[in-house]
Amino acid sequence: MNDLESIKIRLRAFAAARGWEQFHSPKNISMALIVEAAELVEHFQWLTEEQSKALQPEQLQQVREELADIQIYLIQIADKLNVDLLDAANKKIDLNAKKYPAEEVRGSSKKYTEAK
Repeated sequence: MNDLESIKIRLRAFAAARGWEQFHSPKNISMALIVEAAELVEHFQWLTEEQSKALQPEQLQQVREELADIQIYLIQIADKLNVDLLDAANKKIDLNAKKYPAEEVRGSSKKYTEAK
C-alpha cells in the first residue's frame, strides 16, 4: 500500500468517526481546497522573492500546515471521484512534456498556446 493509500484510509476513518461523510461531496471538498490554497497564498502575499525562499521557522510551520490541509482535501476529492492521484500526476507530467518540449521552451514562461 502506498503512502497516499494509507492516508486515504485514515481520512475515511477520521470522517466516519465524526459523521462528516455527508458533507464531503466533491463540490464541498473542492471549495474547501480552494480556501486552503488561498490561506497558503496569504503567507507569501507581501514577501519578496527572497523572503519567500527563506521562511522563519514559525512561518514555515504555518505553511506546512496549509500544505497538509491542501493535500488532505486533494486526497479526499480524488477518493470521492475514484482518481488515482499518482497515476494522474504521472500522466499529466507526460502530457506537459509533449506540450513543453525542453529544447523549445527552455528559459521561457510562455504558455504552450502562445506564439513561440
